[in-house]
Amino acid sequence: MPEAASVTRATIGDSEFDRDTAVTRRAPGVYDIDLSAGWTIISAVNGGYLLAVLGRALADALPHADPFTISAHYLTASQPGPAVIRTDVVRTGRTLSTGQASLFQYDEEGKEVERIRVLASYGDLGSLPDDVRTTAKPPVIPPMDQCFGPQDGPAPVEGSSAITDRLMLKLDPSTLGWALGAPSGKGEMRSWFGLADGRDADPFSLLLAVDALPPTAFEIGIKGWVPTVELTVHIRCRPAPGPLRVAITTRNLAGGFLEEDAEVWDSADRLVAQSRQLARVRLP
Repeated sequence: MPEAASVTRATIGDSEFDRDTAVTRRAPGVYDIDLSAGWTIISAVNGGYLLAVLGRALADALPHADPFTISAHYLTASQPGPAVIRTDVVRTGRTLSTGQASLFQYDEEGKEVERIRVLASYGDLGSLPDDVRTTAKPPVIPPMDQCFGPQDGPAPVEGSSAITDRLMLKLDPSTLGWALGAPSGKGEMRSWFGLADGRDADPFSLLLAVDALPPTAFEIGIKGWVPTVELTVHIRCRPAPGPLRVAITTRNLAGGFLEEDAEVWDSADRLVAQSRQLARVRLP
Protein backbone atom coordinates (compact mmCIF):
# COMPACT_ATOMS: atom_id res chain seq x y z
CA MET A 1 0.00 0.00 0.00
CA PRO A 2 1.60 3.33 -1.01
CA GLU A 3 2.16 5.95 1.66
CA ALA A 4 2.58 9.71 1.51
CA ALA A 5 6.18 10.83 1.68
CA SER A 6 7.10 12.82 4.76
CA VAL A 7 10.60 13.63 6.02
CA THR A 8 9.46 13.69 9.64
CA ARG A 9 6.10 12.09 10.29
CA ALA A 10 3.90 13.77 12.86
CA THR A 11 2.12 11.60 15.38
CA ILE A 12 -1.45 11.58 16.66
CA GLY A 13 -1.61 14.19 19.39
CA ASP A 14 1.43 16.06 18.11
CA SER A 15 0.59 17.54 14.72
CA GLU A 16 -0.69 20.76 13.23
CA PHE A 17 -4.17 19.25 13.00
CA ASP A 18 -4.16 18.43 16.72
CA ARG A 19 -2.92 21.88 17.68
CA ASP A 20 -5.42 23.66 15.42
CA THR A 21 -8.40 21.64 16.68
CA ALA A 22 -7.46 21.81 20.38
CA VAL A 23 -10.03 23.56 22.58
CA THR A 24 -9.47 25.21 25.97
CA ARG A 25 -12.04 24.63 28.68
CA ARG A 26 -13.08 27.99 30.15
CA ALA A 27 -15.83 26.58 32.37
CA PRO A 28 -17.84 23.35 32.50
CA GLY A 29 -19.33 22.96 29.03
CA VAL A 30 -17.71 26.12 27.64
CA TYR A 31 -14.61 26.07 25.43
CA ASP A 32 -12.47 28.62 23.63
CA ILE A 33 -10.58 28.19 20.38
CA ASP A 34 -8.82 30.38 17.83
CA LEU A 35 -9.95 29.01 14.46
CA SER A 36 -6.88 28.69 12.25
CA ALA A 37 -6.68 30.36 8.84
CA GLY A 38 -4.73 27.31 7.71
CA TRP A 39 -7.96 25.36 7.11
CA THR A 40 -9.76 27.87 4.89
CA ILE A 41 -11.07 27.45 1.37
CA ILE A 42 -12.11 30.52 -0.67
CA SER A 43 -13.00 32.80 2.27
CA ALA A 44 -14.45 30.45 4.90
CA VAL A 45 -13.20 27.85 7.35
CA ASN A 46 -13.63 24.28 6.06
CA GLY A 47 -16.67 22.45 7.42
CA GLY A 48 -14.81 19.22 8.18
CA TYR A 49 -12.22 21.10 10.23
CA LEU A 50 -15.03 22.80 12.15
CA LEU A 51 -16.67 19.44 12.80
CA ALA A 52 -13.39 18.14 14.25
CA VAL A 53 -13.17 21.21 16.52
CA LEU A 54 -16.67 20.67 17.90
CA GLY A 55 -15.92 16.97 18.10
CA ARG A 56 -12.98 17.71 20.42
CA ALA A 57 -15.18 19.78 22.72
CA LEU A 58 -17.82 17.07 22.96
CA ALA A 59 -15.16 14.43 23.64
CA ASP A 60 -14.17 16.45 26.70
CA ALA A 61 -17.73 17.15 27.81
CA LEU A 62 -19.05 13.59 27.46
CA PRO A 63 -17.95 10.49 29.41
CA HIS A 64 -17.17 8.66 26.14
CA ALA A 65 -14.26 9.76 23.94
CA ASP A 66 -15.06 8.53 20.43
CA PRO A 67 -17.58 10.09 18.02
CA PHE A 68 -19.98 7.51 16.62
CA THR A 69 -22.35 9.86 14.81
CA ILE A 70 -22.38 13.64 14.44
CA SER A 71 -25.03 15.69 12.64
CA ALA A 72 -24.16 19.33 11.99
CA HIS A 73 -26.16 22.25 10.66
CA TYR A 74 -24.03 25.06 9.25
CA LEU A 75 -25.87 28.27 10.00
CA THR A 76 -23.40 30.98 8.97
CA ALA A 77 -19.90 30.90 7.48
CA SER A 78 -17.14 30.67 10.11
CA GLN A 79 -14.11 32.93 9.84
CA PRO A 80 -10.57 32.49 11.19
CA GLY A 81 -10.21 33.90 14.68
CA PRO A 82 -11.62 33.53 18.19
CA ALA A 83 -14.69 31.39 18.78
CA VAL A 84 -16.51 29.92 21.76
CA ILE A 85 -18.16 26.50 21.94
CA ARG A 86 -20.99 25.72 24.34
CA THR A 87 -21.91 22.10 24.98
CA ASP A 88 -24.81 20.36 26.70
CA VAL A 89 -24.96 16.75 27.84
CA VAL A 90 -28.27 15.33 26.64
CA ARG A 91 -27.95 11.79 27.96
CA THR A 92 -25.29 9.45 29.29
CA GLY A 93 -25.51 5.69 29.06
CA ARG A 94 -23.30 2.65 29.43
CA THR A 95 -22.67 2.26 25.67
CA LEU A 96 -23.43 5.69 24.22
CA SER A 97 -23.58 9.26 25.45
CA THR A 98 -25.30 12.05 23.55
CA GLY A 99 -24.54 15.74 23.58
CA GLN A 100 -25.05 18.89 21.58
CA ALA A 101 -22.71 21.78 20.88
CA SER A 102 -22.78 25.17 19.17
CA LEU A 103 -19.92 27.34 17.95
CA PHE A 104 -20.26 31.13 18.19
CA GLN A 105 -18.28 34.09 16.88
CA TYR A 106 -18.81 37.86 17.00
CA ASP A 107 -19.80 39.94 14.00
CA GLU A 108 -18.49 43.41 13.15
CA GLU A 109 -20.98 45.01 15.54
CA GLY A 110 -19.89 42.81 18.43
CA LYS A 111 -23.03 40.69 18.30
CA GLU A 112 -22.69 36.97 19.01
CA VAL A 113 -23.53 34.83 15.96
CA GLU A 114 -24.06 31.08 15.99
CA ARG A 115 -22.05 29.47 13.20
CA ILE A 116 -22.73 25.75 13.56
CA ARG A 117 -24.85 23.48 15.77
CA VAL A 118 -24.31 19.74 16.21
CA LEU A 119 -25.96 16.78 17.90
CA ALA A 120 -23.72 13.77 18.48
CA SER A 121 -23.49 10.36 20.11
CA TYR A 122 -20.18 9.12 21.50
CA GLY A 123 -18.95 5.70 22.62
CA ASP A 124 -15.86 3.53 22.74
CA LEU A 125 -14.79 2.34 19.28
CA GLY A 126 -12.28 -0.02 20.87
CA SER A 127 -15.08 -2.00 22.53
CA LEU A 128 -16.92 -2.86 19.31
CA PRO A 129 -16.98 -6.51 18.15
CA ASP A 130 -14.92 -7.50 15.10
CA ASP A 131 -17.91 -8.99 13.28
CA VAL A 132 -18.43 -7.28 9.88
CA ARG A 133 -21.11 -8.20 7.34
CA THR A 134 -21.17 -5.88 4.37
CA THR A 135 -21.74 -5.64 0.65
CA ALA A 136 -19.70 -2.43 0.46
CA LYS A 137 -16.45 -2.55 -1.53
CA PRO A 138 -13.42 -0.23 -1.43
CA PRO A 139 -13.24 2.31 -4.25
CA VAL A 140 -10.99 1.45 -7.17
CA ILE A 141 -8.37 4.19 -7.37
CA PRO A 142 -5.12 4.04 -9.39
CA PRO A 143 -1.85 3.82 -7.45
CA MET A 144 -0.90 7.05 -5.77
CA ASP A 145 1.92 7.80 -8.22
CA GLN A 146 -0.65 7.74 -11.03
CA CYS A 147 -2.95 10.25 -9.32
CA PHE A 148 -2.70 14.03 -9.10
CA GLY A 149 -2.74 16.60 -6.31
CA PRO A 150 -3.44 20.33 -6.07
CA GLN A 151 0.22 21.05 -6.80
CA ASP A 152 -0.12 19.42 -10.21
CA GLY A 153 -2.60 21.89 -11.65
CA PRO A 154 -4.16 25.34 -11.38
CA ALA A 155 -6.15 26.39 -8.32
CA PRO A 156 -9.77 25.21 -8.81
CA VAL A 157 -11.34 28.29 -7.24
CA GLU A 158 -10.50 31.90 -6.55
CA GLY A 159 -9.56 32.85 -2.99
CA SER A 160 -7.84 30.97 -0.19
CA SER A 161 -6.77 27.38 -0.72
CA ALA A 162 -4.69 27.18 2.47
CA ILE A 163 -6.25 23.86 3.46
CA THR A 164 -4.64 22.10 0.50
CA ASP A 165 -1.19 22.82 1.95
CA ARG A 166 -2.13 20.77 5.00
CA LEU A 167 -3.51 17.78 3.17
CA MET A 168 -2.11 14.95 1.12
CA LEU A 169 -4.60 14.64 -1.73
CA LYS A 170 -4.01 12.46 -4.77
CA LEU A 171 -7.10 12.48 -6.93
CA ASP A 172 -8.21 9.78 -9.33
CA PRO A 173 -7.55 11.14 -12.87
CA SER A 174 -10.98 9.92 -14.00
CA THR A 175 -12.57 12.47 -11.63
CA LEU A 176 -10.37 15.38 -12.71
CA GLY A 177 -12.05 16.46 -15.95
CA TRP A 178 -13.12 19.71 -14.28
CA ALA A 179 -9.47 20.71 -13.79
CA LEU A 180 -8.91 20.42 -17.55
CA GLY A 181 -12.05 22.31 -18.52
CA ALA A 182 -13.85 19.11 -19.51
CA PRO A 183 -15.98 17.89 -16.58
CA SER A 184 -17.39 14.40 -17.07
CA GLY A 185 -20.90 15.31 -15.97
CA LYS A 186 -20.75 12.56 -13.35
CA GLY A 187 -21.01 13.57 -9.70
CA GLU A 188 -17.97 11.59 -8.57
CA MET A 189 -14.76 12.42 -6.71
CA ARG A 190 -12.19 9.88 -5.53
CA SER A 191 -8.85 10.43 -3.85
CA TRP A 192 -6.10 9.12 -1.65
CA PHE A 193 -6.20 11.18 1.54
CA GLY A 194 -3.92 12.00 4.45
CA LEU A 195 -2.48 14.87 6.41
CA ALA A 196 0.54 16.53 4.80
CA ASP A 197 2.72 16.08 7.89
CA GLY A 198 2.24 12.31 7.77
CA ARG A 199 0.07 12.01 10.88
CA ASP A 200 -2.01 8.84 10.76
CA ALA A 201 -5.78 9.06 10.80
CA ASP A 202 -7.96 8.84 13.90
CA PRO A 203 -11.71 9.35 14.44
CA PHE A 204 -11.35 13.15 14.54
CA SER A 205 -9.38 13.41 11.30
CA LEU A 206 -12.07 11.23 9.69
CA LEU A 207 -14.49 14.09 10.40
CA LEU A 208 -12.20 16.23 8.24
CA ALA A 209 -11.71 13.60 5.53
CA VAL A 210 -15.38 13.40 4.52
CA ASP A 211 -15.42 17.12 3.63
CA ALA A 212 -11.90 17.75 2.31
CA LEU A 213 -12.07 16.77 -1.38
CA PRO A 214 -13.07 19.15 -4.18
CA PRO A 215 -16.88 19.26 -4.49
CA THR A 216 -18.55 16.75 -6.79
CA ALA A 217 -20.27 19.79 -8.31
CA PHE A 218 -17.03 20.54 -10.17
CA GLU A 219 -17.36 17.29 -12.16
CA ILE A 220 -21.00 18.16 -12.87
CA GLY A 221 -19.75 21.37 -14.45
CA ILE A 222 -20.54 23.88 -11.70
CA LYS A 223 -17.81 26.17 -10.39
CA GLY A 224 -17.47 28.19 -7.22
CA TRP A 225 -18.26 27.74 -3.55
CA VAL A 226 -20.50 24.83 -2.55
CA PRO A 227 -21.44 25.62 1.08
CA THR A 228 -22.59 22.79 3.33
CA VAL A 229 -26.09 23.11 4.77
CA GLU A 230 -26.13 19.87 6.80
CA LEU A 231 -23.57 17.11 7.30
CA THR A 232 -23.97 13.78 9.11
CA VAL A 233 -20.95 11.55 9.73
CA HIS A 234 -20.85 7.98 11.02
CA ILE A 235 -17.51 6.75 12.38
CA ARG A 236 -17.45 2.95 12.10
CA CYS A 237 -14.05 1.98 13.53
CA ARG A 238 -10.58 3.26 14.28
CA PRO A 239 -8.58 3.52 11.03
CA ALA A 240 -5.43 1.49 10.49
CA PRO A 241 -2.17 3.40 9.90
CA GLY A 242 -1.56 4.50 6.32
CA PRO A 243 -3.34 6.57 3.69
CA LEU A 244 -7.11 6.61 3.37
CA ARG A 245 -9.22 6.32 0.25
CA VAL A 246 -12.21 8.64 -0.04
CA ALA A 247 -15.02 8.25 -2.57
CA ILE A 248 -17.82 10.82 -2.88
CA THR A 249 -20.85 10.65 -5.16
CA THR A 250 -23.77 12.90 -6.04
CA ARG A 251 -26.82 11.43 -7.74
CA ASN A 252 -29.25 14.32 -7.60
CA LEU A 253 -28.90 18.07 -8.07
CA ALA A 254 -32.25 19.83 -7.89
CA GLY A 255 -33.41 23.30 -6.96
CA GLY A 256 -29.88 24.51 -6.34
CA PHE A 257 -29.08 21.79 -3.78
CA LEU A 258 -27.19 18.51 -4.06
CA GLU A 259 -26.27 15.63 -1.78
CA GLU A 260 -22.78 14.20 -1.34
CA ASP A 261 -22.43 10.64 -0.07
CA ALA A 262 -18.91 9.85 1.14
CA GLU A 263 -17.15 6.62 2.10
CA VAL A 264 -13.73 6.52 3.75
CA TRP A 265 -11.66 3.32 3.60
CA ASP A 266 -8.44 2.60 5.46
CA SER A 267 -5.30 0.70 4.44
CA ALA A 268 -6.81 -2.54 5.79
CA ASP A 269 -9.75 -2.27 3.34
CA ARG A 270 -12.21 -1.40 6.11
CA LEU A 271 -15.02 1.10 5.75
CA VAL A 272 -14.10 3.44 8.61
CA ALA A 273 -16.45 6.39 7.99
CA GLN A 274 -19.56 7.29 6.03
CA SER A 275 -21.30 10.61 5.57
CA ARG A 276 -24.06 12.41 3.75
CA GLN A 277 -24.29 16.15 3.33
CA LEU A 278 -26.70 18.56 1.74
CA ALA A 279 -24.94 21.43 -0.01
CA ARG A 280 -26.04 24.50 -1.93
CA VAL A 281 -24.77 25.41 -5.39
CA ARG A 282 -24.95 28.61 -7.36
CA LEU A 283 -26.40 27.74 -10.73
CA PRO A 284 -25.29 29.75 -13.79
